[in-house]
Amino acid sequence: MQWAVVACFKQIELGNGADVAFNRLHNSGEKKWQLDMHRIGGDLLQVSCAGRWCLDQDLPAAGVILTEQGEDLRRLSFDTTQLSAWDTGFLAFLRTLLKLCAERGVGIDQEGLPQGVRRLLEMAGAVPEKKVVKHRNGKRSLFFQVGTATLEFFRGAPAMLYFLGEITASFGRLLRGRARFRLSDLWWEIEEVGPRALVIVSVISFLVGLILAYLGADQLRLVGAQIFIADLVAIGMVREIGALMTGVIIAGRTGAAFAAQLGTMQVNEEIDAFKALGISPVDFLVLPRILALMLMVPILTFYAGFVGMFAGMLVSTTIFDIGMFEYYTETLRALSLKHILVGLSKGSVYGAMVAYAGCLRGIQCGRSAESVGEAATSAVVTAILLITISASIMTIIYYRLGI
Repeated sequence: MQWAVVACFKQIELGNGADVAFNRLHNSGEKKWQLDMHRIGGDLLQVSCAGRWCLDQDLPAAGVILTEQGEDLRRLSFDTTQLSAWDTGFLAFLRTLLKLCAERGVGIDQEGLPQGVRRLLEMAGAVPEKKVVKHRNGKRSLFFQVGTATLEFFRGAPAMLYFLGEITASFGRLLRGRARFRLSDLWWEIEEVGPRALVIVSVISFLVGLILAYLGADQLRLVGAQIFIADLVAIGMVREIGALMTGVIIAGRTGAAFAAQLGTMQVNEEIDAFKALGISPVDFLVLPRILALMLMVPILTFYAGFVGMFAGMLVSTTIFDIGMFEYYTETLRALSLKHILVGLSKGSVYGAMVAYAGCLRGIQCGRSAESVGEAATSAVVTAILLITISASIMTIIYYRLGI
């Protein structure tokens, strides 16, 4: 493996003469590395490298060159006319030497190095070194955390508004019949976010219905009005809790999945390929996901309301001695069409918020595997925050309108 790497490097340097260099590398009688230093003009040091500078040799440390010289050293040059073979060991030696010289302010003349070496050092220097952020052990104050979160929000607000504008333009193209996406992708997303989410929505809605029934019964029995458990569970689940819990469930299940999918496509440069082909990623990737959630979350909300009411009925009939027919009659009396429409409208908005957050964080994902995980986490947090804000706004609006 080492010889193959050396042959590749020597081919960069010597072109068609790579075979000769490869044969010389295998010559057991070839001399080892040799390092000589000569002062020229007082402030110039010429470093002569001869022999084999390969990984199988015990190569010297680069710091030896500078430690043996005085503080008056200002320039460094190389002489590699007697260099017979080299590989990544020689490159690592030179890379460390260049870094040490840069720290001491010593100028480097690379003209004496082989052309292949100079080319590889240039490519290595073109990639910036990744800086690792060291976390402090001390706890940061609450004001610092709030300030940092506020600054990050305002920095990300323009990008969020721009993405919202792109989605709006994409919906405009959809209404004009000019949006470019596959209908099969839309149906696949509908199946993914709808029927496959029924199990988790059923479990959570049933448990929430039980909690509401017990909570209501604990207070209503004080005034002997336990029959109104049906009113509490029905209106609460259909109008508010069903849509809210479904939105949170979909945010954790589907929003994170959207961010991970689009983030992986961003890492693999698939989104760049769409742009190069003249296909809008918002039309092809984002629009089907938003439509799927806007269509399916209201249906899941409606289903969650009925599951919650069924759980409330079980608690009322088995624990609090309320007849099933009485519970059913009271539920029909409490519910009206406006409560159902309010719940469906909130579910549709929550679905749009989840899709928006997931697709936004996926499109903004970086180019590493770590960024995909961060995008998924950020998508869930953003979606829940948007759901909470939109729920508050819609509740106030509906209250003012008397709905």
